[in-house]
Amino acid sequence: MVAKQHKKEAASHLILRLIAIIIGAGCAAAAIELILVPNKIIDGGIIGVSLIIDYLTDNIPWLNFGTLVVILNLPFMYAGYKHIGKTFMLSSIFGIVCLAVIEQSLHGIEPFVEEPILATVFGGLLLGTGVGLVVRNGGALDGTEILGIMLTRKLPFSVGEFVMFINVFIFIWAGFVLGVEQAMYSVMTYYIAFKTIDLVIQGLDETKAVIIVSDYYEEVSDALLHRLGRGTTKLKGKGGYTDEEKEVIYTVVTRLEVTKLKNIVYEIDPNAFLTIMNTQETKGGKFKSAIH
Repeated sequence: MVAKQHKKEAASHLILRLIAIIIGAGCAAAAIELILVPNKIIDGGIIGVSLIIDYLTDNIPWLNFGTLVVILNLPFMYAGYKHIGKTFMLSSIFGIVCLAVIEQSLHGIEPFVEEPILATVFGGLLLGTGVGLVVRNGGALDGTEILGIMLTRKLPFSVGEFVMFINVFIFIWAGFVLGVEQAMYSVMTYYIAFKTIDLVIQGLDETKAVIIVSDYYEEVSDALLHRLGRGTTKLKGKGGYTDEEKEVIYTVVTRLEVTKLKNIVYEIDPNAFLTIMNTQETKGGKFKSAIH
């Protein structure tokens, strides 16, 4: 049997992806060097560990943040190659090297912010934006999550729970090294960065998947199409109690359209059963964000 040949990534797409990774690494480097470090605030994961060690070894010129973040991430990148793939590993190494080089080039520039609260908020936002851009384009700047993906296959924890568990110890360590207040600011920075990463990866157009069970499925489906502008998919279902076959409607709407959808459905069938779920991403088909 002849092995199926997979298309290689188009050169134009690869170039755009690498540019986005460079921009993301640049944002993260600026957040670290020009906002967080001057205020003795750290992030979680390998970046946080690198910052703490850099602070402790300030008198060793060659052992700087850039060197540390590359060295500490290498084992995780190798593991990423084994478990996630070559493209991910190469994209991550490229992003980490860019982070290290750009961070070093920013030495000597005056800090953007010297107020801890402002540094916490804007440092977290800028760092989260940078990391999110890198992740969205197929790479990573921190190996902690890769370790989490591998270990959670054998342990009864999610990746998020594992990363949070590791970061608890990092922030406790930061409390001893940098002081309790700085550790608390660091926790706030990590939270803001974490939320910003989600926003960058998922985008601003939050969508909802909706499942509707109604005896008036034809009327509901038609109304959603003509009054809301949303197409529907009809699924076959069967009642668990009555064993009666039913048509189930599936559709996807933006978060701003949820209220109008519910009004339309309950106007036609007050006894309709709705399930509304968050979606990570919506692509393909004829879905297009719109506000009607």
